[in-house]
Amino acid sequence: MKGLRFSRKDLCIPYGVFLVLFVVFPLLLVVYYAFTSKTGQFTLENFIWFFTDGTSLKNLFYSIGIGLITTLFCLLIGYPVAFILSKIKSAKKSILLLLFIMPMWINFVLRAMAMKEILTLVGLFGKYNYLNTIIGMVYDYLPFMILPLYSVLIKIDKSYEEAACDLGANSIKVFLSVTLPLSTSGIISGITMVFLPSMSCYVISDTFSNGKVTIIGKLIETWFGPGDNWNFGSVIALIMLVIMFVTTLITDGLSKRTKTREEEL
Repeated sequence: MKGLRFSRKDLCIPYGVFLVLFVVFPLLLVVYYAFTSKTGQFTLENFIWFFTDGTSLKNLFYSIGIGLITTLFCLLIGYPVAFILSKIKSAKKSILLLLFIMPMWINFVLRAMAMKEILTLVGLFGKYNYLNTIIGMVYDYLPFMILPLYSVLIKIDKSYEEAACDLGANSIKVFLSVTLPLSTSGIISGITMVFLPSMSCYVISDTFSNGKVTIIGKLIETWFGPGDNWNFGSVIALIMLVIMFVTTLITDGLSKRTKTREEEL
């Protein structure tokens, strides 16, 4: 139609409608159920139940522990891999990088089932449930640590490292005083992308432990499903949202400090 013009505000309307229907409204429902009883009356009993129920608290601490351990192993494995990839100058670098990206194109449930078969062949599956869960988490989320690290390491100005070498620093000192500080933003991004999903992804824990390791995501699914208590499920979901919000605030603050340091350098 001639003469029909759309302003930027008009173009934002579909996004705003989507945001209200599929983000704001569901979140309000979670808040409503968290602060009400099954009869619809306002109550704080749901929160009291959670913080006095040993099983719920145990599952929460298990989830945080699994998330922290998974993040630590992903960082210990992912940083050297990303560092080596950033230093390779041959055409093989693209192929190697593709090998780490390709698993992300495959459904993570299929990847989990494939790793489950490998653990079965080596005799680990069914014996060490928590170890198998950590292996599954690391296997699935490792690319999410490598890619942010690689994207930051590849952008580091090589003149900084050359200047440090000219001043007499050895390779270890160059890494600790130049490369590592300048890659902090990638570390923070990787930690955020691994920790938050790994502490709530119950599909992986169910697959690798035969349902014997229950994390907080599984508890939420149980109350919304077989448990048929949306109030308890909403409380746990709301607490998870608070944990994620606090974690995001902390990592965002660290990221801003890192950018300030990089600008000073």
